[in-house]
Amino acid sequence: MIFVYENPKEGLAGATVGNRNIRTSERVTLIVDNTRFVVDPAIFTAQPNTMLGRMFGSGREHNFTRPNEKGEYEVAEGISSTVFRAILDYYKSGIIRCPDGISIPELREACDYLCISFDYGTIKCRDLSALMHELSNDGARRQFEFYLEEMVLPLMVASAQSGERECHIVVLTDDDVVDWDEEYPPQMGEEYSQIIYSTKLYRFFKYIENRDVAKSVLKDRGLKKIRLGIEGYPTYKEKVKKRPGGRPEVIYNYVQRPFIRMSWEKEEGKSRHVDFQCVKSKSITNLAAAAADFPQDQLVVMHPGPQVDELDNLPNHPPGGNHYSNNYNNEPDPDAPSPAV
Repeated sequence: MIFVYENPKEGLAGATVGNRNIRTSERVTLIVDNTRFVVDPAIFTAQPNTMLGRMFGSGREHNFTRPNEKGEYEVAEGISSTVFRAILDYYKSGIIRCPDGISIPELREACDYLCISFDYGTIKCRDLSALMHELSNDGARRQFEFYLEEMVLPLMVASAQSGERECHIVVLTDDDVVDWDEEYPPQMGEEYSQIIYSTKLYRFFKYIENRDVAKSVLKDRGLKKIRLGIEGYPTYKEKVKKRPGGRPEVIYNYVQRPFIRMSWEKEEGKSRHVDFQCVKSKSITNLAAAAADFPQDQLVVMHPGPQVDELDNLPNHPPGGNHYSNNYNNEPDPDAPSPAV
């Protein structure tokens, strides 16, 4: 099937190749989705900021845009002929009407590919919900870019300047008051989090779609280990209970507020080196082992098992020898000779 499009000032000449009632100015044939479109390139050059405007303007002037052996131009790869036909209306009237059976995301992707503005002045669609969703995503991206520069980035810089490699930011409203008891502060690590007091940012993060957009923006900016969600944050102490034995139990009032966790360090590859050396000592010099909660965990951290590919290279040991086991309850013999590395 061949569709013929002319300069909008001259009007549409015909719908089939057999219609010869067309003016004699230059035309080019575009192939999109195995469909040929005969077009006056002047409709493209009238919109020089679009991809087709560049292709048939400066692109042809500098010999960047070239036809195939039949003199036809294969363009808009991956875009259906139905969508492309609707997009050609943009070059005639400035309006794209979403065809029946075509989703707004598909039309949006085509507009982005062809560098055509996707906004309420350009797109007309019966499915207003889908259209508003796309426009909201655009607005949320622009809005979060502003919040990121004005509110979030200064706290990230403060964390980095203090030697941190990540940050945990909680977003409170302008009216929230944090009043912790100095003698009985919260015991869940909130003292390491940073606070943004902003009702606008709080309302922005209430929508899960906005949190998805914000996460996409942070990923695009190169950040790692990003988590966005809603969590409880302690604001003030309600009461203190005494447990048996005299240990106090502090009860705080918690409010559900948005949070952001992220890191700016690259994930380095783990070392493949395995050290089998055992040193008989009563002290714990391994910091990770010292932080373990149970002696059994300390043993595992101090003497990690070899990786699978390293095990394949070890010599066979006779039965009854002293070896490490995957069973954490079997403790190694500290007097056993150290195997060679």
